[in-house]
Amino acid sequence: MSERLVDWTKGAEAIIFQTCNACGHVQYFHRAFCAACGGSDPREARASGKGSVYATSLVCRAATPETRAHVPYNILLVDCAEGFRMMAHGEKDLAIGDEVCAKFVTFAGKIVPYFTRIDRAEKP
Repeated sequence: MSERLVDWTKGAEAIIFQTCNACGHVQYFHRAFCAACGGSDPREARASGKGSVYATSLVCRAATPETRAHVPYNILLVDCAEGFRMMAHGEKDLAIGDEVCAKFVTFAGKIVPYFTRIDRAEKP
């Protein structure tokens, strides 16, 4: 098995995904196998951090004492450019379909991906 890349879950400012060497399936959660075909040792890569909002939910009640200072906060499902979907934090005014880009912020004492709208002037 190849050496694992480090992502935000280990304190790095990166989102890591996997692609199956056998079938090409893209998956977000690290696994030692492909969730689609069972192929072993999928390759890892760093995501661009770009994508579009699939769903959004504004959280108005703290789930834990550590999150109380952040209320209200937005939780998103983001369809990432590389072909996987992930859950992350984001700007409060994001809507379904908005094009977004990840940066990293501290939330309840941990580094997390935080998606912001890609300004229309930044689009190619």
